[in-house]
Amino acid sequence: MIVVTGAAGFVGSVMIAHLLKNGHDKIVAIDDFSRVDKNRNLENKNVRHLIHRDQGINWMKNNSKLIKGIFHLGARTDTTEFDKKIFNDLNIQYSISIWKICTEYNIPFIYASSAATYGSGSLGYDDDHGNIINLQPLNPYGESKQVVDEYIIRQVNTPSKWYGFKFFNVYGPNEYHKGRMASVVFHAFNQIKSTGGMKLFRSHRDDIKDGYQSRDFIYIQDVVEVLYWFYRQKPENGIYNLGTGQARPFLHLTQAVFKAMNISEKISFIDTPEDIRETYQYFTEAKMSKLKEVGCPVKFKSLEDGVTEYVQSYLKDRSYC
Repeated sequence: MIVVTGAAGFVGSVMIAHLLKNGHDKIVAIDDFSRVDKNRNLENKNVRHLIHRDQGINWMKNNSKLIKGIFHLGARTDTTEFDKKIFNDLNIQYSISIWKICTEYNIPFIYASSAATYGSGSLGYDDDHGNIINLQPLNPYGESKQVVDEYIIRQVNTPSKWYGFKFFNVYGPNEYHKGRMASVVFHAFNQIKSTGGMKLFRSHRDDIKDGYQSRDFIYIQDVVEVLYWFYRQKPENGIYNLGTGQARPFLHLTQAVFKAMNISEKISFIDTPEDIRETYQYFTEAKMSKLKEVGCPVKFKSLEDGVTEYVQSYLKDRSYC
């Protein structure tokens, strides 16, 4: 059996779809399953067991001999949440508990870290472990991911195969439930659909034009292909960046959404809120040489191609992967 935590969430549900597509029919889905809107991500997905998150650790211990791999994709991901106990319980302690099970029973362990660990980006976006241990995230969510990364890097006893992935700006189907934390593509589509236009944050730096604040946007289908490739091919253990390696401006993303919707561009700019202005990131771009060096063959979609597929195949009819 293959275990997927965060199974009803954005990345978890698309990961399950990818596993089913590739012939894996013994999937164990772990989540809290408390939200009807989120559970729609699992409709028409034939999983073997649904296990509540609170029983997940004990279930994995008791069934360890049957587990062929764990994709740990569940976490509290709200970057505006400041209750550190929530992050300690759901992100740190839960992850470390799964790690210990995988180490004891030698189960391949694949988990989601985050580019939020890079903080302001002052130390760059290099996934070398020597750089990772020095990172300083800007919020409790990023801090929780950093604690887990540092813990794992420092372990002597490990599963024979383990991989962490620093997700950059992921977008794609099955994020309808995410609210404020949904991707910019999702919000742009809905804003354009309801108003005919899109508002972007104005730049407050002289060296960057309005709309040219940039992120490394990666399509969800490319993300799960990479995770699955690592699970199957078992290259060198470690923590890897997972972006495209090419930062793109918010302006270009918005233009791609207008084009995919076949609507004339109407873009305006508003001030970045003062409460986030000082910590606002103007640029993120994954250094991808480490992933390439282990031979991962996944070719990432261009921003335009990914946005077009997302808008026309999913958002337009509010369909699911």
